[in-house]
Amino acid sequence: MQSADATLKGGQVYPPLSEIRNSLRIKWYRCPIATPRLRELLKRSDRKGLQQAGGHFALWLLSGAGVFLCFANGLWWGLLPALWIHGAFACFFNGTSVHELGHGTVFKTPWLNRLFLYTFSTISWWDPFDYASSHTFHHRYTLHPEGDRENLLPLSPLVGKTFLIQKLTFNLYSPPGRNFGKGGFVNAVISTALGALGKTGDQRVPSNEWLRALHDDLPNEHRKSVWWSRWLIAFHLSVALFSFLTGQWIWILIVTCSSYFSTICSYLLGMTQHCGLKENDSDFRKSVRSIQINRISEFLYWHMNWHTEHHMFAGVPCYNLKALHQEIKHDMPVPRTLFQAWREMIETWKKQKTDSDYFYDTPVPDSTHHMIDHNESIADEDLQSSIGELAPAELDKN
Repeated sequence: MQSADATLKGGQVYPPLSEIRNSLRIKWYRCPIATPRLRELLKRSDRKGLQQAGGHFALWLLSGAGVFLCFANGLWWGLLPALWIHGAFACFFNGTSVHELGHGTVFKTPWLNRLFLYTFSTISWWDPFDYASSHTFHHRYTLHPEGDRENLLPLSPLVGKTFLIQKLTFNLYSPPGRNFGKGGFVNAVISTALGALGKTGDQRVPSNEWLRALHDDLPNEHRKSVWWSRWLIAFHLSVALFSFLTGQWIWILIVTCSSYFSTICSYLLGMTQHCGLKENDSDFRKSVRSIQINRISEFLYWHMNWHTEHHMFAGVPCYNLKALHQEIKHDMPVPRTLFQAWREMIETWKKQKTDSDYFYDTPVPDSTHHMIDHNESIADEDLQSSIGELAPAELDKN
């Protein structure tokens, strides 16, 4: 049974997700695009996938080698900067690389998607099974909180001093909250240990309540999550044992802790996706934000700066999202800069502190609406509403 503590703003109890799947139908607005062009953009490429996933992994390996060389040669003055750089690459494993690989759209060859998905998930303490369940609901019911609590608005973009210091250095103990995720390193270990026992944390924490709702709705996926948590514990204990036996404690930092260093990099980009925007709307342009960033950041962020485009056409591989933007930009808001997005979020949050129902209403071009129901079976509409291979088999049948 779902927890009675799971309540909407105003005290309304969340209905079970099994009811939501049967009752909530959203006719999404999607920008018009010619079917032949969309088919081109939907094509997956092992070459481009290897450039993205292999390139990111290579940066992690090289920066990890730099950390080890500083340690092995006693270059203590260089160790902390090397760890910061290593973390700047690794922090994008947690929730970013695993997101796109979870959609199954990065590679044309399915086993390559799975190989990198499980590799990055292992390094970053990520649970790809819980996330596949959560993220399928997130795409089907974006910011409709009865069916999507992956990001529960309102979200505060402002952080306290302790939290900011952790984000700038090592995220040791930030708690889980209103976003899907385990929090800082200590809480990630605790959450994973609980997961290995089939349990979730305090149900008063929104992300834990959301996990419980998913587990109640999808018990088969929950069992996979339990075994995955056990694998994570076994793997990272093995890293610790290897470090102890060799006397090289640095391996714990290079592997087990790497995705928790310098997480400010992923935080600054990831918070822009939905923070301060509109709930319960059938237009992704109102509930999702795209931003313009430099090419290096876009690579590390797996092109998720084109986040509105990703929600509209989630089957399009990440490396084709910029081209997709060019096709539909006449019907889209102008992408914000990173500075503009953060200014918008902060100004919105200041108003939300006195009016919790306030949101930033993104201006959009006048359009002739083309509504798409994700359950419709028309071929072209199936193309547009595809979310790749994300949906768990158990959920896809329901």
